[in-house]
Amino acid sequence: MTTATANPVAPAERHRLYEDVLAMLSGTLFVSLGTLIYTKSMLTVGSTAGLALLMSYASGWGFGLIFFLVNLPFYILAVKRMGWGFTIRTFTAVALVSILSKLNAAWIDFSHLDPLYATIIGGGLIGTGLLMLFRHRTGLGGINILALYLQEKLGIRAGYVQLGVDLAILAAAFFILPTDRLAYSVLGAAIANLIIAINHKPGRYMGLS
Repeated sequence: MTTATANPVAPAERHRLYEDVLAMLSGTLFVSLGTLIYTKSMLTVGSTAGLALLMSYASGWGFGLIFFLVNLPFYILAVKRMGWGFTIRTFTAVALVSILSKLNAAWIDFSHLDPLYATIIGGGLIGTGLLMLFRHRTGLGGINILALYLQEKLGIRAGYVQLGVDLAILAAAFFILPTDRLAYSVLGAAIANLIIAINHKPGRYMGLS
């Protein structure tokens, strides 16, 4: 009689430095491009990026500067709960998105951008960019920090935490955006967060940074 034995779990493999750097550059470029597409279509997302977009529409200030400033208070939680390594990577990612958002506006111009297409491709870019960053223990400040903390400590999926907060931010957008753009924004937020929720389940991806 033979006894079945469980397969040993392979130890988590630590990311190399160049892998972290490439993931940060790729992820922030994806997010900044998706944000530019949303800005050109007057759409918004959730998290601090969505809050920064709404403040940009209301004030006329550039997205990049507002995004950088809005995230500053959340670094206290990041240091206390996630450690200096995560905080430094997140601070760097936020700075890169702020810079790339401004550069993208100078590099790219759209003569026509269908709002439904902008919603789908922009949400896809933002969600994929965040997924790259999350898998290398990097957030984009604000709600990303809270979502990753709750996933690591309580096992609550980061995508679902963000989706709940994003819906609250989108509710605030009702007072700023036209009704059709608000509806598109809800769809875009769902696309971005479902990409994260489906592909970044607790325990599925074991890489360390």
